[in-house]
Parts: sequence; structure tokens; C-alpha cells
Amino acid sequence: MAETFDVVIIGSGPGGYVGAIRAAQLGLKTAIIEKDKRLGGTCLHRGCIPTKSLLWTASLFHHIKESSDFGIDVANPTVNWANAQKHKDKVVTKGANGIDFLMKKNKITVVKGHGRIAGKGKVEVTAEDGSKQTLETKNIIVATGSVPKSLPNVAVDHKRVMNSDSILGIDRIPKSIIVLGAGAVGCEFASVFNHVGSKTAIVEYMPALLPIEDADVSKELDKIFRRRGIDVHTGAKVEKVEHTADGVRVTMTVGSETKTLEAEILLSAVGRSPVTEDVGLNKTAVQVDRGFIKVDTLCRTSEPNVYAIGDVIPTPMLAHMASAECVMVVEHIAGKNPQPINYDLTPSATYCYPEVASVGLTEKKAKERGYDVKVGIAPFGAVTKSAISNESIGMIKIVSDRKYDEVLGIHIIGPHATELLAEACVAMKLEITTEELAHTIHAHPTLSEIMHEGAEATLGHPLHF
Repeated sequence: MAETFDVVIIGSGPGGYVGAIRAAQLGLKTAIIEKDKRLGGTCLHRGCIPTKSLLWTASLFHHIKESSDFGIDVANPTVNWANAQKHKDKVVTKGANGIDFLMKKNKITVVKGHGRIAGKGKVEVTAEDGSKQTLETKNIIVATGSVPKSLPNVAVDHKRVMNSDSILGIDRIPKSIIVLGAGAVGCEFASVFNHVGSKTAIVEYMPALLPIEDADVSKELDKIFRRRGIDVHTGAKVEKVEHTADGVRVTMTVGSETKTLEAEILLSAVGRSPVTEDVGLNKTAVQVDRGFIKVDTLCRTSEPNVYAIGDVIPTPMLAHMASAECVMVVEHIAGKNPQPINYDLTPSATYCYPEVASVGLTEKKAKERGYDVKVGIAPFGAVTKSAISNESIGMIKIVSDRKYDEVLGIHIIGPHATELLAEACVAMKLEITTEELAHTIHAHPTLSEIMHEGAEATLGHPLHF
């Protein structure tokens, strides 16, 4: 008799592998399918982790160049890009080995190959050598993630025109680069190459950098990027991309004006597309809208016992969101009655320099929801700790409800913003008021004092500016 699993998960990214671990902890017999050679998905191999490694190298180089300000003389520092790539690969390998260990520790069956739903309770896996096997299961979770999107008129050849996958393997620091797209991915890569010495331009169709962030934060990032020497073009529509003798030429319209930019490399970073083709959805009642799988608040599809999580559903395309969704799903399967995710509390983190991090509603969204909004903005210059590392840049913005004083959103741009965000996440999960946040004692001197100063500013009585 064939082995039957309680859960089969297609895809081993941060949604799939985390969900598999939780399922095993709950006593569910679990299998996970992965077509890549290593477990971990985009996040570990082509996304979050390798990009943050390169961002660390770039940021460290920036600080080393100004180290004489801190009393340390370093003569003519240079970036050894080959070693930066080796460090990145070492970090990724360590992460992949860690996931392998966790699968064994939790007795999760790992099946390598392309997984497709083959009917009710069946998943067919095609191995690299073409051989096939079918897994019997009570529940299926589609966690196949996403791939880089490209514009119809921008042909990615992975040589002169790269995407976020191929740019990670670039063997040199380009003399110049144009980054197309100013979301998190675009801003992060623009930050990397600007710091390591590439002449950098960033082009965005929307009117602001990081268009999903609060408008004041986007304006602040724009100002700092320009100060760093990044050539920023927002509200720009790319008309064509041509190869030149030395690289690429981008022709774009900004308002009624036509502009051209030339560079050695073009990075296309215009978003990601869900991987929902060729996973067997045609053999189910699963409904798809514009490539995304339609689900309810517990990530159930319209096919009984088939769930979908992460980048394949129309929720924020974030690693931590995929993890949270898959944990919720397996807890539901195990009868634990989990609460649906409150997507208003989705943390957003962008690791450009300075970092940008937020949770909750922007000022604009809060007003659209009908709140009587009050806001407070405090600069990092008000926090002495930031001056120690020459990082008195950026600010915090707190959005609150005037009637009940509940904090609706916290938006940070500045040093270590992505780490400071954790306090904001906990505070908002507990439905904190601005007054409670202001009355929370923060250690001195720390960067976290920006949270306290922001709350005081929102109440109308900042202490340090």
C-alpha cells in the first residue's frame, strides 16, 4: 500500500520549509517537494539572503571610507568583489545546510523534482532525470513562489540587461548601472552599486521611490539618494532599451520630456510574477486571477484540501508573510483553529542605505479608512546614538488615531531601521496608544530612543528637537 502523507508542500522557500517544520511539530506526516538542487527557495538563493550579504559588504565599505572620522586611518580601501561574492555564497550554503538539517531533525520527507497536482490527494513529482513518482496526501499546499518580472520592451539577456537573479552572480563592479524599478529590490541594488563605486541611476514609473511606503519616507529617501549621487528619475516611462558599443541606452519620457541614459549594465527590477503555471491547477477547481491563486482568509483555495501561500496569492510578496501564512495553514489542518492574518500589520523592510522599515497604515491609507489622523515626525538627529556612527539621517513617522490615540502605523528611515521595526510590530500587535509608547522607558543611548521621541512628537511635545 502506498505511503500517505497528511501534508505535501510544493516548494521549499521560507513559506514551504517553515510550514513543513510546524506541520511535523504538530504530528502531521509531511513531505516537501523542491525542483531546485538545494532547499530554501528564492529568499535564500536568489533574494533576501544573498542581497543582504552584498548590502553588508557595500555598507561596510562606506563606513571604512569614512573611518578616519572615528580615529581609524585606513589607506586606500578597495572592494574585492570576488571575495564579496565568496562571502555571499558561504552564507547561502550555510543557510541551505541548515534547512537540510531541520528537515532531517523533524523527519520531513524531502522529494527533489517538479511537483504537480495530479488529481484529488495526488502530487506527481518529475525528477531531473525524467523519472516520476506520485505522492498520496490528505492536504496539498502550493508554495511555488515567484520569478522576476520584466517589461515587454525590456529584453533580459543576463549580460547587459540583467534581472535580480542574474545580477547576483555578476563577476565585476560595473562602471555604471541603470536600475529600472524603485521598489525594495531596485533601491537595494542601487544602494549596493552606488556604495561600491558604480555610477548609478534609478528609474521608476511611479512618482516616488518605494511607492508603497509612506509619502514622507519616500521623499526622505529620494533626498538622501540624490545626496549620495544616485541619479533619480521618478514618474518615468521607459520607451525603449538599446544595446550600445559599451552597454545599454534607455530612452524614457518624464512628463512631456524625453530623456536618455547610458550605462554598462541595466538591471530590470520591476516586480515579480507568481509561479502558478505547470503546477497542475488545471486538474483542480482552483481559481486563478491574473496569475494569482484566489484563497480565503485561511489560504484555502476553491479546491477542498488544497491551500496556497506566499507569492502565489495576492498578499504581500514577503518571505516572512509566506512563513506566517504556511504556519497558519498547517495549524488549521491540525485543528488548532488559528486566527486569520491581519495584513494591516505586515512588516515591510528595505535594506538600502539608509534602511526603510514600516508596519501598519500610511498617513494616506489611514485617512482613506476614515480615521481622524494625527502624525508626529522625529529626526534621527534628535537621538545622540546616531551621531556616534555619523548616521544622523532619516526620521520616524508615527500615524495615530486622534479619537482613541491608537497607533495606526510606524514608518522609519534611518540607521538599523529594519531592526528597530521589531518594537513597532509588537507595540501595534498589542494595540498600543501613542501615550503608552511615550511612557515606555527606552534605554539611553540607543537608536531605539527614536521610537520614544516619535511618540512624544505625535503628542505635540518632543523632547530633543
